Amino acid sequence: MSNMDSKLGLIQQSFNSRYSEWVREALDELSDNFTITDPSISGHQIVFASRNFLKMLRYSQEEVVGQNGNIFHGPKTNRRMVMGIREAIREEMGIQVNLVNYCKDGMSFWMLFHMSPVFWERKWEVIHFMAVQVLITRRQRGNGGVSLSEEASDLNEIMLDSCRNEVDTNFVLELGRVLSSDSSGNVLNVEETCEASDFEKRRAANVFNSILSVLTHYSELTGRLVCGKRCSVSGVGYISSSLNISLGIIKQSFVL
Repeated sequence: MSNMDSKLGLIQQSFNSRYSEWVREALDELSDNFTITDPSISGHQIVFASRNFLKMLRYSQEEVVGQNGNIFHGPKTNRRMVMGIREAIREEMGIQVNLVNYCKDGMSFWMLFHMSPVFWERKWEVIHFMAVQVLITRRQRGNGGVSLSEEASDLNEIMLDSCRNEVDTNFVLELGRVLSSDSSGNVLNVEETCEASDFEKRRAANVFNSILSVLTHYSELTGRLVCGKRCSVSGVGYISSSLNISLGIIKQSFVL
């Protein structure tokens, strides 16, 4: 068996062993931008990408599945934010950051990256990470005002109405303000940053919960129930891990 066949086998098994055979069809019907990755596969590979996500970034399913998130990064992608994502994966925590991603044709745009682990309830082990991407439609100006992002204008027709129900987002780690300076201590140019609105943050959390409900339903059919939270003392695990992630990234920034 070739390495490619072996990799595809692992990707298929990542879904087939956890969910019923109809889960991919159900996920394909969702109109949100998201990817699902498997930390147990070398390179933390993408095992599923939604149709709208592929349409927005102008990739095919074959070009994305089996890759990791680095293929969407480019010169303007903040390396410390990427480090934060990697640290969150190591800590098995959720994270929410503002990030520049790139389409296949090289077009860059700001988006809110909202990622959180999916646990196998029986053993409380992480089986997947789900990442929701919400296009940021407003850019912060240097004078404190906001303007409509040009990139957002080009991509905005793909974005959908937000869910109306608010959810508790305490499990999400916000790093944008903690990492507002570079490794030399210089403050980043405000014109080069983009901050997601509270509405966009709530929307990302709502979308995550909506997708999780689909995964939960189709995992129940196999008797291998998944959920979005690990049993722990309320608040303690999140706070300690959040501090570790923040301090870890800040420490790393001094040695870059």
